[in-house]
Amino acid sequence: MTPAARLSGAIDLLCAIQNAPRRPADATANAFFRERRYIGGGDRRAISSIVWDVLRGWRRLQWHLKDISGDISPRLLCSASLLLGGETMENVRKLFSGERYAQKPLTSREDMALKGLEGKELSTQKQPIAVRLEYPDWLDSALRETFGNRLPDEMEAMLGTPTLDLRVNLLKGSREAAIRELRRESLQAEPTKLSPWGLRLDGRQPVTATQAFKDGLVEIQDEGSQLVVAAVDARGEHRVLDYCAGAGGKTLALAMTMENRGHIVACDVHEKRLDGAVKRLRRAGVHNVERHLLVSGDKWAKRRAGSFDRVLVDAPCSGTGTWRRNPDARLRLTPEDIQELVIKQAQILDRAASLVKPGGRMIYATCSLLACENGQQIDTFLKRRTDFVRLPKEQMSELLPAELRNKAQFSLTPLRDGTDGFFACVLERVVTDTKPEETVEAAATTPQAEGPST
Repeated sequence: MTPAARLSGAIDLLCAIQNAPRRPADATANAFFRERRYIGGGDRRAISSIVWDVLRGWRRLQWHLKDISGDISPRLLCSASLLLGGETMENVRKLFSGERYAQKPLTSREDMALKGLEGKELSTQKQPIAVRLEYPDWLDSALRETFGNRLPDEMEAMLGTPTLDLRVNLLKGSREAAIRELRRESLQAEPTKLSPWGLRLDGRQPVTATQAFKDGLVEIQDEGSQLVVAAVDARGEHRVLDYCAGAGGKTLALAMTMENRGHIVACDVHEKRLDGAVKRLRRAGVHNVERHLLVSGDKWAKRRAGSFDRVLVDAPCSGTGTWRRNPDARLRLTPEDIQELVIKQAQILDRAASLVKPGGRMIYATCSLLACENGQQIDTFLKRRTDFVRLPKEQMSELLPAELRNKAQFSLTPLRDGTDGFFACVLERVVTDTKPEETVEAAATTPQAEGPST
């Protein structure tokens, strides 16, 4: 495709994303490209790069274009992103030639709005801090509660392009073997600093087309997500529950740490997500996993009360920690979403807790930066459930790096750790006189949420 055709494709994709405001942009993009299979891999990456640059700079682009009359169209947003990224007005005009596969020429209104941007920077100190750092105004106090004086630096790191992290599947081979296999296909992967199974690549790379991926030697998984799995400390003799399993990313890693022994139950309320795990499990060579669909009125949990050594609760959350990868999520998030999520997380915690055996552990994790979803959620849970305590730090998993092993809960950020934003807390169920089935009945009295999802 020509540069003009790629820009035209990006404008069409951005239109599709705007027309589905509550749908994640990556889901819209996947559907967009499935319907246009004639677009090759390199062109898909180029088109996506233009669109994701717009999404990452959304508030700043709107600020630069605020004085123009009428709607700020995808044509204007893509053009402004190119200009503020260093492109010249002359070259932008050429991209709108009106020739085959190119957009129609810029209108006088568009040309007037855009030519004043040439030579300017996307970010400027004149912009309000929430605009410059691309977060909703209403989240300012919550983010300051988390980061304090580090807020500008932490949110600046959230604007960057994320790396591509892989997890080596030790059921199929070593990290060194995976590096060699990837290099044979011209992909230069380096070991991650924190995860013992991680590899890191720069930018977008065609990993899924490699033999290493097809053979199940590597899986795409952020290093922070890998560290959550490390905190679970699942072993071959354990019964493990992945309560919000989704499509099974962490389930696969748990099976690896258990060396394909023991028993894992992967649960979710979304059947399509669980079905999506089947192919991944087969590719990874995993055979110790049972899938279970959670439905209203299901007696499954009651029958298995107090029977799991490890219960991982990868709770549905705001996703604020993944803004580097999903910049559109900043635009979709509302205060009402946070209120609903905090209630849902508490309900899921209560239900999952009843499935932990005395002496067993529950690991609560989110990809959120917000205290109300993280530490505060754990504090209020411990007030409700006195049979749980934070795990003593000397019992934390040895799979974790030393800097994370000295506390029962930890958080990760792009600035400090080079990962997505994650929170994890390890809780232990202490032995009491209360029977497991009694806590199941107590948990059942809480209002029912829609259920876990990832």
